[in-house]
Amino acid sequence: MKKLPLYLMMMVLSLSIIPSTISATEKNPTAITVDTKEVPAEVKVMYSRLEEIKKMDKSSMNYSEKKALRKEVRAINANLRASHQGVYLSVGAVIIIILLLIILL
Repeated sequence: MKKLPLYLMMMVLSLSIIPSTISATEKNPTAITVDTKEVPAEVKVMYSRLEEIKKMDKSSMNYSEKKALRKEVRAINANLRASHQGVYLSVGAVIIIILLLIILL
């Protein structure tokens, strides 16, 4: 009688694994079209300025010049982050979405 729950649990787990292995068969590959968006000119200018700052020799600069460069880099990065219009998900939201998908499917 004690083995009955064990056998039932094994049967349920084995039946839940079978459909996932059947659907894992190889399907015909589909062509993936990449929608490349052209980068605006303003963003290109900001990226080129950041590259210029990275390539600069900062060892010969004094403290105030370095501070001004840091402020400029922070401002450029803030503008670049603001120009992206994407959807950002936190780790907690991703975990909740994955759990809901597992439960519903």
